Amino acid sequence: MNLAESEWLEKYLARVEDSSSEGKAAAEFVRKNKIKIGIKRANKSVGAFWTLNRKIYLNAYHYTQESTLTESNLRAITLFVHEVRHLQQGFAVALSVYGELDAWQYEFRLYKRLSGRNLSPILEELLTLPLEYNRATLRRAQKLMRQYAGFWYLIWLLPLYPITYRNKR
Repeated sequence: MNLAESEWLEKYLARVEDSSSEGKAAAEFVRKNKIKIGIKRANKSVGAFWTLNRKIYLNAYHYTQESTLTESNLRAITLFVHEVRHLQQGFAVALSVYGELDAWQYEFRLYKRLSGRNLSPILEELLTLPLEYNRATLRRAQKLMRQYAGFWYLIWLLPLYPITYRNKR
């Protein structure tokens, strides 16, 4: 990482930290666990992503170092909090519709609170879904996410439940 990258990262993490208690917890988790953060190009339907080797990237299609630091760009904060949430969940939960529902709700509740605005009807409905191991609920979440993010958002590839989930019935 060159000096400019490390300066950007410190400014970005400070901005995330100062945004909210969720942002502070996310930045602390990243620092404590030495998670690498960067900007990398990905499919247009992706805002940010995490990797199995514990890196988080904002999509260069949507973000630059400069744009992540602007006051008006709350999504650069809330997407980061979303991706950190996945690393906190662990890959078994994160790679499921259940894990995505948890992260989307965490992200968009924060976005709604920080922006003071109502969300799109799709996201407002998503926020009303209970976070539970219920097939109908998770299928509805899957459909809403796809409607919101578009055709190339590959939520349909994920299992509804974490691979470690055992139905107790």
